[in-house]
This record gives sequence, C-alpha cells and structure tokens, in this order.
Amino acid sequence: MKLILAIVRDSDSDSVTRGLTSGKYRVTRVASTGGLLRRGMTTLLIGVETDQVDDAIQILRETCTPATEGEKRATIFVVPVDRFEQI
Repeated sequence: MKLILAIVRDSDSDSVTRGLTSGKYRVTRVASTGGLLRRGMTTLLIGVETDQVDDAIQILRETCTPATEGEKRATIFVVPVDRFEQI
C-alpha cells in the first residue's frame, strides 16, 4: 500500500477530488498554505494499492488546470505504508 500526498492549488482541489472519487479513490482534503506568495493550497491524502499509484497520478495530471510559466500544477509525494487500520 502507498500514500500519495498531493499538494494542489485551491482552485484545482474540487475538480481533482471529483476526478479521484469518480475513479473510486478515497481522498482526504487538508487546507494548507505554502509557496513563495503564501497562496492557498490543498493537501490531498490518497491511500492506494501499489498498482494504483500511476492511475491516481494520471487523474491528477488530467484534472489540474494548466500552469502558467514558472508555476507547478501540483507537488506529489508517494510514500510506503507499513500498516493500515480502520477502527
């Protein structure tokens, strides 16, 4: 299992979340602030099986709006999950 941490612009968070949930991925949204200009950002926590990582990232690529020159559309981290429980 993997955890995808995707940091996207606030303006993209709704479309990205809809795209991921349409693909049957569970998403947790966390409001965050960052970058040089302290713009509003949203951090998405997406738990996936290892073989689903590329598909989830492709949804992110397709649902983030195009960036202007010098900007990034999203920052993505993929980290291993040693243990997962729901209680």
